[in-house]
Amino acid sequence: MEKNPFARGFRELIVYQKARVAAKMVFDVTKSYPKEENYSLIDQSRRSSRSIGAQIDEAWAKRRYPNHFVSKLSDADGEQNETQHWIETSVDCGYLNGSKAEEINAGLQEIGRMLQSMMIRAEAFQGSDHARVREEAAVYGSIEEFFLNTEY
Repeated sequence: MEKNPFARGFRELIVYQKARVAAKMVFDVTKSYPKEENYSLIDQSRRSSRSIGAQIDEAWAKRRYPNHFVSKLSDADGEQNETQHWIETSVDCGYLNGSKAEEINAGLQEIGRMLQSMMIRAEAFQGSDHARVREEAAVYGSIEEFFLNTEY
């Protein structure tokens, strides 16, 4: 079997590794936020930042199907954009200084560029032809066979 030239698993993807770093940075900075933000800004920031890596993982699992792969990568990109929003909101609320926010958002923007590049080259992540799952369109019967017979 031909090896994927990019990675053997999602953990080897640089973009995944960077997503983990970004999630850790968000976790660390939100530790100092006030308690009243526990179920709002802290939760939203941590959730969206952690979801970036999870979406990349799911995309990797669906890489044999370019449209699904791109869809999950697009979800990851949306999560990194959402995380940028929460970081900017943290600055607006006075919980985070501008330089730390710029550092975090610069990392998130880099992740976004990497995800965009992966989406453009989605088919390159599929692997070899014989590793792909293909199915010829088959006739499974008439449409009536898919519905319950309600005539008793």
